[in-house]
Amino acid sequence: MKSGTLWVTGDPVADARINTDPLALLIGMLLDQQITIELAFMGPHRLVERLGAAVDHDLDPATIAYFDPDEFAYLVAAKPALHRFPASMAKRIQALCSHILEEYEGDAAAIWRGRRSAAAIHDRLIAVPGYGDEKARILVAVLAKRFGKRPADWQSVSEPFGDELPRSVADMGGEAGHAAVRAWRLVQKSKGKSKTD
Repeated sequence: MKSGTLWVTGDPVADARINTDPLALLIGMLLDQQITIELAFMGPHRLVERLGAAVDHDLDPATIAYFDPDEFAYLVAAKPALHRFPASMAKRIQALCSHILEEYEGDAAAIWRGRRSAAAIHDRLIAVPGYGDEKARILVAVLAKRFGKRPADWQSVSEPFGDELPRSVADMGGEAGHAAVRAWRLVQKSKGKSKTD
C-alpha cells in the first residue's frame, strides 16, 4: 500500500503504522465508534505492542484470527483498553481478520487494490465484519484523500465525506486538519447536528 498522509494520534509511530499497514488502517476504522478518533487509531499500535513477538512490524491477520479468543479479549481489555467495549471489539477484530484470511488470502489491501470503482470498494468494505455503510464511505474518502486512490466515482460513493468540510478522519492530513475536524465537530454538536449534516 502506498504510504498515506493520515495524522490522527499525534504519535509518529502509531500514525506511521496506520499509514503503511492496511490491516492497521482497517482495525483503526473498526474501533472508531463510541470512542475518540485518537484512541481508535492508537489501537492497532497498542495491539502490536501487546502481541509482542507474535508479530513483526505489520499486524498479521492469521495471528489475530487464530489467537485464543479469551486471551485476545484480555489483550484488548488491558489498560489502557483499546475500546470502551473491549470484549465485543475483540470479537469484531478477530472476525475482521478471519474475513481477510478467507476472502483475500490475508492481504487486507486487496479490498481496494486494483479496484476501478469506488462502488466496488464500498461493497467489499460493507462485507467486512463490523463495517456498515457510513464506515465504508469514510474509508473510501480516506483512501482518496490520504492515499491517492481516486476512482472516478469516489466523491459520490463517499458522500458527504468526499466534500471539503472537515467531517472525518479522512480530513486529518496534518495537525491543522486534525484541529479543523475537532473544531467542526464541536460546532456541529452545538447545533445538534451530526458529521453527515
